Amino acid sequence: MTASTGTPVSLHRRAWRDSLELLSSMRFAITLLCVICIASVIGTVVKQNEPLNNYINQFGPFWAEVFSRFHLFNVYSAPWFLLILGFLVLSTSLCIARNTPKILNDLRSFKEHVRAQSLKAFHHKAEGDLPGNGEAALQQVSQLLQRRGWQARAQVREDGTMVAARQGRLNKVGYLAAHSAVVLICLGGLFDGDLIVRAQMWLTGKSTFEGGGFIKDVSPEHRLPPGNPTFRGNLLVPEGGRANAAVLSMPDGIVLQDLDFDVELKKFIVEYYDTGMPKLFASKIVLHDHDTGASTEAMVKVNEPVFHRGVAIYQSSFDDGGSLLELSAQPLAGKGPPLVLKGRIGDSIPLTGGQDKYTLELTGLRVINVENLGGANPAGGTDVRKVDLGGALEKHLGAGINPDKKKQLHNVGPSFTYKLRDASGQAREFQNYMLPLEIDGQRVFVMGVREASDQNFRYLRIPVDDQNSLNGWLHLRSALNDPALRSQAARRYAESATPADRPEMRDQLRITGERALALFSGAERAAKTDAVPGGLAALSQFIETTVPEADRQRVADVLLRILNGSLFELEQMVRQADGLAPLAADAHTQTFMTQAVMALSDSYFYPAPLMMQLTGFNQVQASVFQVARAPGKKLVYLGAVLLILGVFAMLYIRERRLWIWLSPSGEGRTHGLMAMSTPRRTLDIDADFNALRQDLFGPPPSSGEPTP
Repeated sequence: MTASTGTPVSLHRRAWRDSLELLSSMRFAITLLCVICIASVIGTVVKQNEPLNNYINQFGPFWAEVFSRFHLFNVYSAPWFLLILGFLVLSTSLCIARNTPKILNDLRSFKEHVRAQSLKAFHHKAEGDLPGNGEAALQQVSQLLQRRGWQARAQVREDGTMVAARQGRLNKVGYLAAHSAVVLICLGGLFDGDLIVRAQMWLTGKSTFEGGGFIKDVSPEHRLPPGNPTFRGNLLVPEGGRANAAVLSMPDGIVLQDLDFDVELKKFIVEYYDTGMPKLFASKIVLHDHDTGASTEAMVKVNEPVFHRGVAIYQSSFDDGGSLLELSAQPLAGKGPPLVLKGRIGDSIPLTGGQDKYTLELTGLRVINVENLGGANPAGGTDVRKVDLGGALEKHLGAGINPDKKKQLHNVGPSFTYKLRDASGQAREFQNYMLPLEIDGQRVFVMGVREASDQNFRYLRIPVDDQNSLNGWLHLRSALNDPALRSQAARRYAESATPADRPEMRDQLRITGERALALFSGAERAAKTDAVPGGLAALSQFIETTVPEADRQRVADVLLRILNGSLFELEQMVRQADGLAPLAADAHTQTFMTQAVMALSDSYFYPAPLMMQLTGFNQVQASVFQVARAPGKKLVYLGAVLLILGVFAMLYIRERRLWIWLSPSGEGRTHGLMAMSTPRRTLDIDADFNALRQDLFGPPPSSGEPTP
């Protein structure tokens, strides 16, 4: 016969007991805590709850999809994170429940039943005689222990008296406090997270909302009732407006949380440092209660929330509340009147011109922009004839301000951002300054563009004319697209540059000037797909493909000199047509023409047919509040206090136990045997034991037992 190893019932009980033992063990709780710490690091390093396109641009489509599957973009609301948090609460609670009876029993017990002979096995031990009989010796020991802060209890036996004492019992209480703190903090996090919101949505049949439009038009199945026990969302209120529905962000959309009061923003207050960073923003609000009809005025500041009906209202940030912009859309191709537009931030305006269809999306207005304008170069700039066509022209549309200069911070005035979306749905983002900036001794309008939100803006710098406007440069660019005007400008340059004794050079200079202007304007762009659209890069490509390498630098210098002179004559023709005086041949003109040529060259890489200029605005500010009902906050605060007290107790309160065995030794004396134990042996313990031994038995003889 074979012996049975156990019935199925006993095996089931054993498996259950082993699982419970593992779940309530300290190593399992520490493992879960480490996983939560790693997840928290990920949640700190990776920006949370951003649009998916931002992650695709940052990590690429493949890794963005992988990270999205594991909910790394919303770690703190991920199901696996909440599950681990729940298991940590359960594990720590079981650990506390299993150890609390033993700790409480240990706190009540002095362990006075220990055998006298076992004291000799302790590391810290000493013995000696005490004067007097048992009662006198016991009184002496009791007074000594009381004076040194020991709690003691004596057990009288037939052959003597066992005195048991202890110190630092709060060390064990610190263990309970620290572990209870972990439970309270995790429970507070679960209560104040979106777990309750998810459960409520599941129980009441609510769903997330992924569309657009006005908040008032969102249907009830996407709204939570005002009695929701816990939530945390954002509330945007423009100046003079009211709102009563907070937006709760979920991984797959949003949910609206209705409030039982309205928040009216009377005035938004913002103050700035010299660097342009906000140093104070606050909101004067009025709370309109739905039930009582009462109106309460309040001031919300950063770190100074307002509480109403159990809901905390925090000043989170500020935004645009629908500012009205007046724009002038300047066409880059062809000379024509600008298109006058009006719209509010957030509006989408359709634009049609020929076969191209665009949608203008107004996204933001910044009234204050502090930029570093230090280290400006002397007037005169860089002569375009000294540009290396073989190298530096591979970069187009550079930085708005050169950062490698000594800082001189100035407010350069308003700017606005917008997106221009084509018929295929592709959009580019633009940032244009309203006023010209003085950079390197030249006043320029700065126009920025970027392909994606995770990229830096690249800026086009356009010099202002003597009327402090863009018209001079725009008219020059329009004239550059006219073949007749290009031919006339090249002829005027050839006439002025041809020496009187060499008239045969005039036709050659004219032909070369026409060819240089045509290349620069993109009129002779080759049909091949890798051809650049125009500008200095087109001249560089022409030289590299047609001129031997040994002659390229010499030909580039000649072409640039002819191009520069022809463009100067073209500018004089434009000014004459506009009824303006011709430009003087001085350093100021050279600076203007240098920047104008560079701007013309870069403009061929500007990815829009229109250039938007802000001509006026009516600012409307909005305040962004965070509204929260957080019942778990008190649990977190209590847990934080318990954690501090518990860690302090475990680290700085040393638990010690002491036993003194008193037995008669004859001649009216009492023999004492003392031993002390501690969970952690330190130098302080050795010193305290030696001092206690000296107080009890006196100094040891020179030939006595060495100090332990």
